[in-house]
Amino acid sequence: MAKKNRNREQSSPSVAARARQTEVWIIVALALGTFAVYAQVRGHQFINFDDDAYISRNPMVSRGLTAPGLVWAFTTFTQSNWHPLTWLSHMVDCQLFGLHAGAHLLVNVVIHVANSCLLFVFLWRVTAVRRKSAIVAALFALHPVHVESVAWAAERKDTLATFFGLLCLLAYARYVERPAPRKFLAVAGTLALGLMAKPMLVSWPFLMLLLDYWPLHRVEWQTAAGLRRFTKDWLPLIREKLPLFGLALASMIVTQIAQSKGGSVADLAAESFATRLANALVSYANYLGLTFWPVDLGIFYPFPFAGVPGGQLAAALLVLAGISLVALREARRQPYLIIGWLWFLVALVPVIGLVQVGAQAMADRYHYIPSVGLFLALVFGLGNLAERFRIPRSVGATVAAIALFTLASLTARQVGWWRDSVTLLRRTLAVTSDNMLVQYNLACALYERGDYAEAAPHFSEGLRLKPDHLKSLVNMGMTLRKLGRRAEALGYYERAIEVKNDSAIVRWQHGLVLAELGRADEATRQMIAAVELAPDNFEMRVDFGLRLTQSGRLPEAIAQLQQAVRILPENAEARNNLGLVLLMAGRPAESIPQFSAALRLKPDLTAAQENLARAQAQIR
Repeated sequence: MAKKNRNREQSSPSVAARARQTEVWIIVALALGTFAVYAQVRGHQFINFDDDAYISRNPMVSRGLTAPGLVWAFTTFTQSNWHPLTWLSHMVDCQLFGLHAGAHLLVNVVIHVANSCLLFVFLWRVTAVRRKSAIVAALFALHPVHVESVAWAAERKDTLATFFGLLCLLAYARYVERPAPRKFLAVAGTLALGLMAKPMLVSWPFLMLLLDYWPLHRVEWQTAAGLRRFTKDWLPLIREKLPLFGLALASMIVTQIAQSKGGSVADLAAESFATRLANALVSYANYLGLTFWPVDLGIFYPFPFAGVPGGQLAAALLVLAGISLVALREARRQPYLIIGWLWFLVALVPVIGLVQVGAQAMADRYHYIPSVGLFLALVFGLGNLAERFRIPRSVGATVAAIALFTLASLTARQVGWWRDSVTLLRRTLAVTSDNMLVQYNLACALYERGDYAEAAPHFSEGLRLKPDHLKSLVNMGMTLRKLGRRAEALGYYERAIEVKNDSAIVRWQHGLVLAELGRADEATRQMIAAVELAPDNFEMRVDFGLRLTQSGRLPEAIAQLQQAVRILPENAEARNNLGLVLLMAGRPAESIPQFSAALRLKPDLTAAQENLARAQAQIR
């Protein structure tokens, strides 16, 4: 057992001191090496996959820590999840660094570094095998597939949940050494914090049961023990963890509600379950493959809605069954194989896609926690082989060093692809095919930086893949307008109306292009429809009011601007515009309160000062 090995190793104070010193140096090397590989993120930007919704364009987060923000974090289902701790961490970053993306990402790196060190400390504590524990932690720290979890600001939930998850496992190891209610409370508390960062940790109670067999040695492997043996050995361990299972169940229920309300959960129709199951099995094999060959990584891998090829499914089943049989056969002699393999399988269950959330087949970020099991089985298994065949330690150390250097190089290169949206999305298109969502996001990124001619082909390709994608239709129309191709833009807006005729933004954009084509009456009808569909849209009300003013339709313009002021009474420009139209309509007495209010809100608004003087002069 690990405890006995440790007692022998620490029987001498000098040996114990040297062991602690070595442990410290390993932690320092892990931290410095990992930080060096990821430090380049300090010059990166936010990307247009979720970073805007989580941080840059989320007013509850971007204003930093506030009392309303604190309440919101614990009550919102924004982004189809309930993870208040993640929201609070983003708020803290905004409080400290504003919207400097590099600083947010460096915090992610620091948490990843901490996770790598905690993983080493945990494994060293429960196995008393220092070198192998260090290699497992280094693989976790430097593996390229983990770049997505670290170099993507919106994936703070991954690193943060893992941080509390590893603290939970350390607390559990302390509890097992000498059980006490206070120690179990620490286990439950850290698990609850982890679940409030990301519900991925719902598998944690199951992982603790695996650890009870190895390396904690609380039960023995009995292949044909029967119900009596199960009751005697396993039932007490399950009963002990019932509060933890309760936390996991509560998290699952809240997550299901959040994702259902957000429209993220795909239809569970029987005819689609076979496709989801096939994709899940192939994804298991793909995650396994990426562990050993981490190349051609992208931010989004499209779900195979047309079905999984039979050859891929057969190969995946063969690989998974073969590894499972070997792990079971060696469960008594090499317990780390079955434990590592089951860790990988179990930890992936919440995100493997049996209940499909989103349109991805798999995601690099889902590899973050499950990979620990694979690294554990691989390193301890190869170490056992090296010992059996008496391979010198220097040879093993050289092989490990080469592998880690290679992974670190690949990781540094992969981190570079994440420097901005355009670079990342172009890279993803280079390594994936028929990727509608990435085509759309790349087109949006190009549009936002003014590269309209480059954006148009990507919107077009996205529409080839999904002809009824509303946002692509609207944005393609906007792009063509920027390029001066208004007649072509009109066709896309007409298609958009066919897809969704009650969309305010579609009606509004349609009206704009009609106005530019000189079809004023049709444009007005579309704009009226838009403001009726979105009566509280301030920008539409103001713009429509000004357009009506230019057309000489002052009473209608006044009505629109009055509604705008009602929506946002503290906007000085809207007050001034309303006052000016009232003045133009021969109603100076009514305009004066609007100009006065505008000046109270913005005393240096010169236009309001001049308009107020004109109105007062007309009354005299």
